[in-house]
Amino acid sequence: MTASITTEHFPVSPLALRTADPAKQARIRAFAADQAAAASTVRDALTKMLAAADTLAGRTAALHLAHQDVTTWRYETALRASDRLGTGITYSPERFRTPITAATINYDRIGPVGRLRDGAAWDEVSRTYQGGTATPAYDAMVAYGRAAIDRFTAEGVTGDVLQNWIRLPDGRRVAGNRIIRGATAHQIGTELATRVAARGLDASRMETGGNPIYTATAHPTDGDRLFAAAMELLADPQVTPESFATARYLLFQSPRTKKGSDAVTRTFTVTVGAVLLGADAPALPADADLRCYVLGQATAARP
Repeated sequence: MTASITTEHFPVSPLALRTADPAKQARIRAFAADQAAAASTVRDALTKMLAAADTLAGRTAALHLAHQDVTTWRYETALRASDRLGTGITYSPERFRTPITAATINYDRIGPVGRLRDGAAWDEVSRTYQGGTATPAYDAMVAYGRAAIDRFTAEGVTGDVLQNWIRLPDGRRVAGNRIIRGATAHQIGTELATRVAARGLDASRMETGGNPIYTATAHPTDGDRLFAAAMELLADPQVTPESFATARYLLFQSPRTKKGSDAVTRTFTVTVGAVLLGADAPALPADADLRCYVLGQATAARP
């Protein structure tokens, strides 16, 4: 059943395309070759481990080892990179292996994020980046910002925080990520600037103005539950495209590290899909990360 893995399995996330320059975009898309090579290596090792595993616990352990191998690969590729495209805080490879803690929940701004526009200029008065040229990353963030606000309306949430609740296959209801707007979002912007400054970095041009919307990762305790449930689904010898898609959603909802978890989840799930489902594995949507953060389980966990 094991399938070959190629660059076609790794459509680039729009979040990675923070430039309007076609040549630079091509360089970013080339990362798919690295992902395919890493996935193929881990696929071969996982195939052997699963063949030797005669219990559910053994299969689960094999999947954990494969996930760690992908995480290590992502950290090592970060070490070889000098920087990222676009405007942001100083690049730090160490964060690709730094766990998320209760004190360092990940917050990601969505909606109109000016720094994602190519050539945008800092405006001190509004504390936003203005002008420049739209990029795929900017356009995706705008679209998903609208989708986030639509969820507030559709679910009748009148406050600043939409808690995303996730139903596990065993019936448990676990708190996943949150979507945050309004005054609470402005408070998060201040908190993030304080965090960055505490790391000895320049936070003077962090985009804290405008009308921010943030996604916030699950509390690590809940994240651990979601991650464990994902591994249990994938360890089941009777895994289906539907249960695989649910596991993929749970993995995006339970990032392990401060940076790089999206690429790890993409690479790991393509690897596991090739081993367990072959050609029947659900394709990876280019915007899988944003879908899972914003749209809710009923939509994002579809094959």
